[in-house]
Amino acid sequence: MELKQEHISAFIQKAKQGDQVAFTFLLDHYWNEVYGYMLKRTENETDTEDIVIETFAKAFDKIQTYNPDFGFNTWLIAIAKNVHIDLLRKKKTSLFIDNSEANDQYAYAIADETPSAEDKIITEQNLSQLLQHIKELKPAYQEVIQLRYFQEMSYQEMANHIDEPLNNIKIKLLRAKKLLAEIIHTKK
Repeated sequence: MELKQEHISAFIQKAKQGDQVAFTFLLDHYWNEVYGYMLKRTENETDTEDIVIETFAKAFDKIQTYNPDFGFNTWLIAIAKNVHIDLLRKKKTSLFIDNSEANDQYAYAIADETPSAEDKIITEQNLSQLLQHIKELKPAYQEVIQLRYFQEMSYQEMANHIDEPLNNIKIKLLRAKKLLAEIIHTKK
């Protein structure tokens, strides 16, 4: 069923007012388009799922800035492109270092790259603190965070495991990440 632009515009307006049903509609309506576009670019389902979730999270956080002179799908695709670029930059910087002579000398001077006892303690404390923050979420949100980031399940695997529709999983994870970020921000 082809929706008229007026109907979509009405949902966008409702979303700008904080209507959760409108957010759900927009996610459902545009998910496949953004997902398909990004899958062609990344050729990796896991990266694509993460990019699309991040795209909708950013779009919904900044929905007040959406300009109706442009298509909503165009706006989402632009956000997805930027999220993808950010992901590529993060991967590039973590995989490569500037290959200058000074860096070569520095690299040769490193005797042992294994984490020190102090590094391990800091990592354990950070993980412990993150787990404490996760425990402040509702059980349904805790579960999707656990399945996605600790058991590394795909969205479809999560939907099958929880026995819920795929779109519900996407929305729950989006909300869980947003709530977790708010908890972490208020605890700083």
